[in-house]
Amino acid sequence: MITYIAKRFLGVVAVMFIVLTTVFIIVRLAPGDPASLMLGPDATLTDIAALRERMGLDQPILVQYVSFLGEMAIGNLGVSIFFNEPVRQVIAERAEPTALLTLFSIIIAVVIALPIGVFSAYRRGSWFDQGALSGAMLAASIPSFWLGLLFQQYFATGAGWFPVSGLGAPGATFFETVRHLLLPSIVLGLVNSAIIIRFSRAAMLDVLNDDYVRTARAKGMSEWRVVIRHALKNALIPIVTVVGLTFALLISGAIVTERVFNIPGLGSLVVGAVLRRDYPVIQGVLVMMAGIYVLINLLIDMLYLAIDPRVKY
Repeated sequence: MITYIAKRFLGVVAVMFIVLTTVFIIVRLAPGDPASLMLGPDATLTDIAALRERMGLDQPILVQYVSFLGEMAIGNLGVSIFFNEPVRQVIAERAEPTALLTLFSIIIAVVIALPIGVFSAYRRGSWFDQGALSGAMLAASIPSFWLGLLFQQYFATGAGWFPVSGLGAPGATFFETVRHLLLPSIVLGLVNSAIIIRFSRAAMLDVLNDDYVRTARAKGMSEWRVVIRHALKNALIPIVTVVGLTFALLISGAIVTERVFNIPGLGSLVVGAVLRRDYPVIQGVLVMMAGIYVLINLLIDMLYLAIDPRVKY
């Protein structure tokens, strides 16, 4: 197992190296001079030259690349041009709403999807199974921003059950923040529950006809105990995998929904950074998202042994 973990960490390092290289190339391939784009059309040549020197853009490209990798290796994401603050601090100030939105969304998605997927597999071919599959396909095909606008119109503006947008007044309590995040969380949870429903159903269908399930039934165990304790427990590995990957995708996929509901999270930060050509912030968010995605994949692999002791690394 130690050898496997060491190999997985080496894989993480390799993936992050590729990500950093890709981010470096994308920023340098952007049309125009990054310094002049950041400062805008009113900037003087002196200001542009000073910014180029500050960012190291006046150095050879290989020197820039090595310096970039070195700074990223020690966690230095640079300084935001617009905020004039370290990128790590800028991201940290906007990370909480995105983290809460992602967490609530995955909880809602699992609460919706897991029971539906399990019961759909148990009642395979029934009207419930057909309805669940049709609903999952419909949810997967609906853009989250469109569903968000629809929910805003009917449940926030029309019915008044939820706040329309934002996170509340400055200094709002945690419960007030949760209240503002509930509607966008429901939107993301519904959209992302589709793939969990389908994977849960498929995983349960793989185990419901196995010998140990028939043996449990032959011993007179209740159907609830057979399905939950025996079948679901042995179907958890693919379900945990898809839940983990969905959680990782939600962190980056919540950007559009944040814009729809005017949530001051990483979504608005990235969009604003793109419009302002604040490349250090764009680089920092991309690297952070990639790092989180890789770490979640590593955590999923580590969870396999806890779920099923038969797993051998």
